[in-house]
Amino acid sequence: MRRIVGSHDILFVTLDTLRYDVAAELAAAGRTPNLAARLPGGRWERRHSPGSFTYAAHQAIFAGFLPTPADSPGPHPRLFAARFAGSESTATTSFVYDTPDLVSGLAEAGYRTVCVGGVGFFSKTAALGSVLPGLFQESHWSPQTGVTSATSFETQVALAERITEEHARQAPEQPLFLFVNVSALHQPNWHHLPGATKEHGDTRASHAAALEYVDRHVPRLFAAMAQRRPCFAIVCSDHGTAYGDDGWSGHRIGHESVWTVPYAHFTLPAAARQDSDERARR
Repeated sequence: MRRIVGSHDILFVTLDTLRYDVAAELAAAGRTPNLAARLPGGRWERRHSPGSFTYAAHQAIFAGFLPTPADSPGPHPRLFAARFAGSESTATTSFVYDTPDLVSGLAEAGYRTVCVGGVGFFSKTAALGSVLPGLFQESHWSPQTGVTSATSFETQVALAERITEEHARQAPEQPLFLFVNVSALHQPNWHHLPGATKEHGDTRASHAAALEYVDRHVPRLFAAMAQRRPCFAIVCSDHGTAYGDDGWSGHRIGHESVWTVPYAHFTLPAAARQDSDERARR
């Protein structure tokens, strides 16, 4: 990250409430081809969330504590870390900053920081919903990007396209950090399952259908962020949610379906490089 910060734009996407098992099943079945095409090896990494609900998980994530690998004991070197004496997970490759959070650390490194909000903790409609977006220089939210909208993600993507286009015109040399909190997976998600009604309620199947909906529109987001320069992308869930697992429902509980999340990071080549590679393949 010490080499990437400053030379790459950075995209951070949290697929709010996405369960690891659902994400892995859909990728393996070919039901999320656009995401799978970007995942290393075409597979999600199984990780543990630093929190069991949105606010707690994002407070940790924005402090540099991303979900940690679930299949091997730590400590695991971190991508980002606030300078902190005695930290066992800060590595020589970590981007280390002297501010209290990653967002302001990237701003200090010259980035424009922008948040496209989704769930209520990013809504700015009350004091609590203003804390997380308040970390950014610029933040956006509307009911159309929130959990009740059946077109929330495509609205977020259109907003991201406008932001990146304007930034390319106004500050072409300044790197951009864009954070998108995707609300489509969060309850209510029944409206993404064909034939479902509000009376049916949310199910694991509608949760999966919401991820398929996100997959259909995510290429536009990736393309927007790779127009000017290479983009380092992190795509993960902040926490999962239970749908009757062992009698549990929802999140903010200590259950495997909540703590275990999908994670990936990868580099999106700059658009000019992608065009060159495509011509070479032809």
